[in-house]
Amino acid sequence: MLSWIFNDGKIGTMNQCQGLADALGLAPVIKLSHPRLPWRFLPADAWPLPLAAQSSRYVDLAPPWPDLLIASSRSAVPTAAAMRRKAGARMIAVAVQDPRIGPEKFDLVIAAAHDRVRGANVLVTDGALHRVTPDQLAAAAERFRPLLGALPRPLVAVLLGGSNRHFRLDGTAAKRFGRRLAMLGARTGAGFAITPSRRTTPQALAELVQALGDTPAFLWDGGGDNPYLGLLALADHIIVTADSVSMTSEAAATGKPVHVLGRELIGGRFAAFHAHFQALGITRPFADALAAWSYQPPRDNERAAAAVAALLAQSGTAQLASA
Repeated sequence: MLSWIFNDGKIGTMNQCQGLADALGLAPVIKLSHPRLPWRFLPADAWPLPLAAQSSRYVDLAPPWPDLLIASSRSAVPTAAAMRRKAGARMIAVAVQDPRIGPEKFDLVIAAAHDRVRGANVLVTDGALHRVTPDQLAAAAERFRPLLGALPRPLVAVLLGGSNRHFRLDGTAAKRFGRRLAMLGARTGAGFAITPSRRTTPQALAELVQALGDTPAFLWDGGGDNPYLGLLALADHIIVTADSVSMTSEAAATGKPVHVLGRELIGGRFAAFHAHFQALGITRPFADALAAWSYQPPRDNERAAAAVAALLAQSGTAQLASA
């Protein structure tokens, strides 16, 4: 069975699409959206001739089109919807996240509860789809245990995002956070394993590290293999900044306490997401303590894969690789 992922290549949306493909047992062809002028500046629901929007110099969307198309991002969904119209019943088209052009333009829309899109063909998940699985966590624990094994327990993984219009993680905020972590370590004897994201500024990271002082900590500096999954696998607690739906959803796959930094400051869709996860008992606001609790990790990937598999079976599409 031929499958494509079509999106803008940003890590957040790409991981969600690949998480769905992983759960289906597929190895899709990756197609990156590259709209030409004037399409790239137009709202997704106002694209004229969306099949002509993508630059053939950068992305080949010519037939034969796939049996399954997994699409996400503003610059990809109008063209994906047009491909679905053209291909008809020969293609199952799935939008990951709210496509913002009407869910009826796809066979299935998979969107988290905070996206608020609803419809007969909308599967509402608790969080974002992702690629974190129990098998991956087990393998990462063995691989990165020597790297983190010398840190004291409890071990706290700290997942850093960055500033956006709803959240601020500048140098000043990072320094305050670093001081809070240092005091937490002094009270509890905890060690910290810290990883920045692409959106964490060098200044914010430097201020946080300076504020930590001699607190036992590991900081990933971007060199060598990314230990992100190892941090999730080996930590006793996870602190994540409130700007990232993806990192919070990935942390929730562990079943470990997830403490959200800045939960009380966040606004917009992020606030709705964190309110939902807090109501489910998955997360709590970071309160300068290491309270422990348990919960059942969301089964969003499995539910999404089952819904897509059912559509493929109804359409008579070739069996999935995992079948």
